[in-house]
Amino acid sequence: MAHVVVLGAGLGGTIMAYEMKEQLRSGDTLTVVTKDPTYHFVPSNPWVAVGWRKPADIEIDLAPIFAKKGIAFKTVAAKKLDPEHNNLELEDGSSLNYDYLINATGPELAFDEIEGMGPGGFTQSVCHVSHALKAHEAFEEFCLNPGPIIVGAVQGASCFGPAYEFIFILETELRRRKIRDRVPMTFVTAEPYIGHLGLDGVGDTKGLLESEMRGKHIKWITSARVKKAEAGKMTVEEVADDGTVKATRELPFGFAMMLPAFRGVAPMRGIEGLSNPRGFTLIDKFQRNPKYPNIFAVGVCVAIPPTGATPVPCGVPKTGFMIESMVTATAKNIGLLLKGEQPRHQATWNAVCLADFGDSGVAFVAQPQIPPRNVNWSSSGKWVHGAKIGFEKYFLHKIRRGTSETFYEKLALDILGIDKLKQTVEAP
Repeated sequence: MAHVVVLGAGLGGTIMAYEMKEQLRSGDTLTVVTKDPTYHFVPSNPWVAVGWRKPADIEIDLAPIFAKKGIAFKTVAAKKLDPEHNNLELEDGSSLNYDYLINATGPELAFDEIEGMGPGGFTQSVCHVSHALKAHEAFEEFCLNPGPIIVGAVQGASCFGPAYEFIFILETELRRRKIRDRVPMTFVTAEPYIGHLGLDGVGDTKGLLESEMRGKHIKWITSARVKKAEAGKMTVEEVADDGTVKATRELPFGFAMMLPAFRGVAPMRGIEGLSNPRGFTLIDKFQRNPKYPNIFAVGVCVAIPPTGATPVPCGVPKTGFMIESMVTATAKNIGLLLKGEQPRHQATWNAVCLADFGDSGVAFVAQPQIPPRNVNWSSSGKWVHGAKIGFEKYFLHKIRRGTSETFYEKLALDILGIDKLKQTVEAP
């Protein structure tokens, strides 16, 4: 009988466990390994940072849910992976042998690559609920003595949507507190243009987001390379199309939130044939590693090349529905292997995104997420804010129920023509 190990219990890892459990034979076992026993809904972190949510509103204790579904749960961080011997060493000194390993760890946040960045430095983050709570404390203090705000994403970042969301959510909250007129706001991003998103845009995200920023008096700096952050000051280089520095600015701030670059987690880095130089897991079209075919990967930890050259490096985001499509393909492919068959399922990597701006927002559908696309659509309006709230409640309900997709979700996706899997093909 086979032992399947899922490493990580965030968005990808949790639903991976639910779907993988359904594919197991009688006698197969499934273990989830994670350093954090509590699931939290990452898209709600910007709301936590302005006090619109409490951490408890978006957190779920996974232990009783996994126990009910017969999934073993080890809340210990991984220390070292030995893919040659199918062994995962844990920080408490124990280890697990596996027949199949699914990397769903998400990223390690590379704040240390830029001086002064991150919750341990002079800027805030919304990447984790604990960061968002600290950002809320800093924001409340800021509101007592308002000044300039900087929000954005540094060079090498591959997650831009939350930065756009957060600057508009901040703007909405500042208006509600009637101090917006005392707060100059600047968006600083590695993207070559507003709305690039690491995806070379989706529909008219460039026009929609630029229009929103103009309408809300938010300035921006694109192709920006952040040199360092100090108390109340950020040094930023503007990079020309040929890679030369055309200007260096020292931007004052009273509050700043910058999304960092990502890298793979330490146990997965530096293993030849498994990871790229940044530590992201290399996969084939079936989500498995070419060198170690019993290792699969889903989510942010997957190595994806950029959509094209940019003056400042920009990574490709892995959005929620894209990750869910990876999960479904992986679960079904391992299910086939357990039956003695070969993998044949490919994820569509379609993207459906709701970017909340506090009282409005932007939505887009990209099929597939990486261009060229069959569907390339974006829209904006107040309806997006309501849809994002509804999605938060629905997704947390799914996690609590221990399911990855309800009947109603599948029906809605079928009606919209949004699929998780490509037409199946035979493995070579």
